[in-house]
Amino acid sequence: MDINELLGRLEEIINEGRAVPFSDKVWVDREKVLEVIDSIRSILPEEIKQANWIKEERNRILIEAQKEADLMLKETEEHIKRMVEESEVTRRAYIQGEEIIENAKKNAREIRIGTKEYADNLLAELEKKLHEYIELIKKNREEVKNLRS
Repeated sequence: MDINELLGRLEEIINEGRAVPFSDKVWVDREKVLEVIDSIRSILPEEIKQANWIKEERNRILIEAQKEADLMLKETEEHIKRMVEESEVTRRAYIQGEEIIENAKKNAREIRIGTKEYADNLLAELEKKLHEYIELIKKNREEVKNLRS
């Protein structure tokens, strides 16, 4: 079960509880409520693991993008050196090489920016979901506490 199903089950338990006369409170099966809460607690570490995985994946993507950018720069520099050494028209080769380096740097910047934005969007979405789950759990705990009154 995922967290939404467990929260739905908790809501069912509350809705199925016996009404306390002359109040909006209900009697619920304590064991059932505690069982659902324990299940929620066991799932939350999985959500945290997922957040850590996203963070690690972001770092891996950034490292990979940096390696790719470095390789592109190295290949471009080597290409420029060969062109200068082999070409009779050194000036044109130099200009073309500078353009290639500039394009490679631009591409590397775009890759890094895109990767960072992607990772940030994933983490922001996960953070939003975790906050929603935490708020829902707090609300449900408060409802359960109020049921004891």
